[in-house]
Amino acid sequence: MLTTREAAQLLERQDNILILTHRRPDGDTIGCAAGLCAALRLRGKEAYILPNPDVTAVNAVYAAPYWAPEGYEPSFVVSVDIAARSLFFPAAEAYFPRIGLAIDHHPSFEGFGAAQCVDSGRAACGEIVYEICRELGEVTAEVALPLYAAVATDTGCFVYANTTANTHMVAAALLATGIDYFSVNKRHFRTKTRARIALEADILSHLEFFHEGRGVFLAVPIALMERVGATENDAEDLSALATVVEGVDCGALLRELEPGQWKLSLRTGANGRVNATKVCRLLGGGGHAMAAGATLEGDLPSVKAQVLAAVDAVKQS
Repeated sequence: MLTTREAAQLLERQDNILILTHRRPDGDTIGCAAGLCAALRLRGKEAYILPNPDVTAVNAVYAAPYWAPEGYEPSFVVSVDIAARSLFFPAAEAYFPRIGLAIDHHPSFEGFGAAQCVDSGRAACGEIVYEICRELGEVTAEVALPLYAAVATDTGCFVYANTTANTHMVAAALLATGIDYFSVNKRHFRTKTRARIALEADILSHLEFFHEGRGVFLAVPIALMERVGATENDAEDLSALATVVEGVDCGALLRELEPGQWKLSLRTGANGRVNATKVCRLLGGGGHAMAAGATLEGDLPSVKAQVLAAVDAVKQS
């Protein structure tokens, strides 16, 4: 396992670098990729991000200057914020055997890549990438802006229980570069489309509780998305809704990706009653102790039953 300094030294010896993000990318994976790509270019490296077809408009602004041109052939491949092979989208999957450096912060990281820089104690992969960029040279505003988005989004704007003193120190260092953090926070945390508001209204009006009110299911069928005219951008981070319900320490958002296929986003409390990683591992996924995910097959009632059985198998009294 490499330290951030050793990871930076490895990157210093490379050129023609391609950076991979995960399937259905969030702000952490896109922000890490964009920040690292910017830092590498400042070092005179040729570096690009593999275009991700699932990226939302909100996150695409960070990666847009760095998308690899069609036909680009890298000499070195880096993955950021990817814990499992199942999270590689089809175009990225082709590069899986060629990963020279995997950078991640998930306890469920599967150990792929010729070299790894992984620290599950970090709230966001952006914290790790920041340290690598700092070792590479000056962290300019161009590098800092997407890294701030990475750290802020993976901590819910610094309110999730995974936030640490180090998280705040990294954020402070990024703010010190003079970035427009207000616009980032407004974009990700203080702006909702009418379709998003309609989604939240429907989801919250159809909550289904379990474990005597300590657990809750939230469902987002395709039909709901179509009815309110919602896009991928509108559906980002809907799982956070589960964490605001009083008395709930286990919230399961089930979003239908295609008929009969559901994405589980599980959020659990800091009390440790339910370990989200252990639940999702039983279901073929992974993640963090309080935030994990998996993909399940079946109709909504059967998928709920699968999730509840996995939660019951790992929960503490």
